[in-house]
Amino acid sequence: MNINSLGPETVDDYYRMGLISNAADLYELKSLSLGGGLAEAKILSSIEQSKQVPFERVLYAIGIRFVGEIAAKTLARYYGSMDKVAEASMESLMQINGIGEVIANSVVQYFANPDNRAFVERLRGYGLQMEIGEQQRQAQSDKLNGQSVVISGVFQHHSRDEYKALIEQNGGKNVGSISNKTSFILAGDNMGPAKLEKAQKLGIRIMSENEFLSLIQT
Repeated sequence: MNINSLGPETVDDYYRMGLISNAADLYELKSLSLGGGLAEAKILSSIEQSKQVPFERVLYAIGIRFVGEIAAKTLARYYGSMDKVAEASMESLMQINGIGEVIANSVVQYFANPDNRAFVERLRGYGLQMEIGEQQRQAQSDKLNGQSVVISGVFQHHSRDEYKALIEQNGGKNVGSISNKTSFILAGDNMGPAKLEKAQKLGIRIMSENEFLSLIQT
């Protein structure tokens, strides 16, 4: 759940002390039960702040087998809410690009377990995000649907991470290396010469920062 100040050793200590048995119990911790102190005050503050973690991170954190960060992000953006993910069928899940039979079956099996559903409902009750926020929903489009994009170089208007987020919000996929499956390269200043040579050899389009922004804003 991306809780800062709470490392694995601390979690183990709380488990041995009988304060928690699963992640949902963290949201019932009180300063009195922890004994006070500045470090524990920071932990409690971080637990409270984690209630604002985006839905895709919550979906990743609940521990569905085979559902990593990328798959969780894909599922979150396709369905939009935990309820819709929980009710998704094998057929529906396998229609999603990047979600195969193994992941689809794992999602179905996870939500078929009453204990897992109860765990998720506890998290909902503590105020964790169970659907995509309105701002993120409005930012989404399918303008890059099915396209694989490589980012290279230094940019002026946004950071590389911000461009990666923009690519995903518009239906595209970030890839790290150039191949004949690459749709285009988003190139900033000082693009790597090896990448430039390979792109030219494969005939892959090189798109400038301004061209990319114009594309997703039209």
